[in-house]
Amino acid sequence: MTASPDVGTPRTASPELLRSVFRQHAAGVAVITAAGSGPVGFTATSLTSVAAEPPLLSFGIGTGASSWPTVSEAEHIGVHILGEHQQELAATFARSGADRFGPATSWRTGPEGVPLLDGVLAWLVCRVVARIPAGDHRIVLAQPVVGGPAGPGRPLLYHQGRFNALRD
Repeated sequence: MTASPDVGTPRTASPELLRSVFRQHAAGVAVITAAGSGPVGFTATSLTSVAAEPPLLSFGIGTGASSWPTVSEAEHIGVHILGEHQQELAATFARSGADRFGPATSWRTGPEGVPLLDGVLAWLVCRVVARIPAGDHRIVLAQPVVGGPAGPGRPLLYHQGRFNALRD
C-alpha cells in the first residue's frame, strides 16, 4: 500500500468548511438578470451546463437574495458570461444594496423583456423550466431560447474570494 497524500486534519462538515473548500475552486463569473416590476440581477459563480439535448443550464440563488422574488416568478432569465475587463460590473451585481442598473451599467431590454448587459463575452435568454429547493437556495434549471457569443476576450474568474483573470 502506498502512502496517501497529506490532506490535512479532517474537519466536520459545516458551512465554513464548504466555503473554505470552494475558495480553492476557480469558477467562471456570470450575471443572471430577470425582469419584474424593474430589472433585477446578481453575480453567480454557480452557473453550470447541464445537458446538450435539450440544452439546459442551472444556477443557484439564495432565497434571501434581493433578486429571488423576481427570479422566483420569472418565465425567462438572462445569463451573461463576464470578461476579465468586467470586474467592476461583477462587483456591482454582487454587492447588496447596489444600484445594479444605474447609469454605470450599460444594458438594454432584450428578447422576452429580459435585461441584457452590454459588453459581455456571451449571453443567453433562457426559459425557466424548474426551481428546485436546495437548503436555503433554489437551483434554477433553464433552457436557452436565444443568445450569442457577443464579444472577444477572456473570461472573468472567481478564486480565493477575489475576481481574477486567466494567466498564460
